Amino acid sequence: MTRIRWLIAGFAVYLALLAWIVLWKLEPPYVGEGGLRHVKLVPFVRTAEDGASAPAEVLANLLLFVPFGLYLGLLRPLAPWWRLAGVFAASSLLLEAAQYLLSIGSTDLTDVIVNTAGGLAGLGLSALARRSFRERAGIVMARVCAVVTVSLLVASAAFIASPMHYAPLRDVRVPLDSAPDGRGPHH
Repeated sequence: MTRIRWLIAGFAVYLALLAWIVLWKLEPPYVGEGGLRHVKLVPFVRTAEDGASAPAEVLANLLLFVPFGLYLGLLRPLAPWWRLAGVFAASSLLLEAAQYLLSIGSTDLTDVIVNTAGGLAGLGLSALARRSFRERAGIVMARVCAVVTVSLLVASAAFIASPMHYAPLRDVRVPLDSAPDGRGPHH
């Protein structure tokens, strides 16, 4: 396989993981029942209806989108940064809209802003690598992307195998037969 095909394959794996992490927090995919359809249009701060954005969640969103910028920096090195920023913002908006439509999480403008910033940070790292490594930049960055994607896969597998779960209990559907009496978690 050529390097570009490996990059595209790695990017596809990364995008699938990104969607699974953002939408279902590595839980089995599900559709909510309508109770989680909520939109927060005021970014970062506390409002009358919503709390402030948690710093750990903001950082996680930022870091999750850095590989997006790395991949697009390699796959589209001549594209203007502002056009790629539009791709990051549109992708994030699509994920937020999917959360709303599937009723599986809060739709938050903070996430769109931070995800876009994460993509731009990855794009900046890609540009920095091109300046630092010159003709070897493509090879170096392709290896970085591969390591990041494999690391995300391994971390995801470890998370799935662990008893720890990130999705709030209200977001996770529990089968009726999971309770000892067969009536489900809420009798």
